[in-house]
Amino acid sequence: MRTKEFLSKLEHDRIVQALRGAEAKTSGQIRVYIQRGKLNADPLIAAQKKFHRMGMHKTRERNAVLIFVAPRAHKFAVIGDEAIHEKCGEEFWQRLVDGMRAHFRNEKFSHAMVEAIEEIGKVLAAHFPKTRAD
Repeated sequence: MRTKEFLSKLEHDRIVQALRGAEAKTSGQIRVYIQRGKLNADPLIAAQKKFHRMGMHKTRERNAVLIFVAPRAHKFAVIGDEAIHEKCGEEFWQRLVDGMRAHFRNEKFSHAMVEAIEEIGKVLAAHFPKTRAD
């Protein structure tokens, strides 16, 4: 699917609202990145590179999460920094990816994103609640 077509199917306001709601309860950071054009690498490797290029590894508590989507390649990845990965473990990420994959297959792109953001937000809020410093 062309990136432009994918973007036109997204409910941007709904996704932004989910991001704001999730981040309001945590010191963690959640970002969504949509890859334009072709993806010439494994999506996980591309997501890790983007995570670092965006400076997401520099959060005070190492609790940032990136949802990386490459529509033309029909691939995506979810990357969590050290501290959040340590707290929730591999099973959480696998469940999250499986849920997103099912929604993507049914072309429920916004639902996939919003559901993932909400789940990530719950885990971040449980382990990294918002403080006065945030």
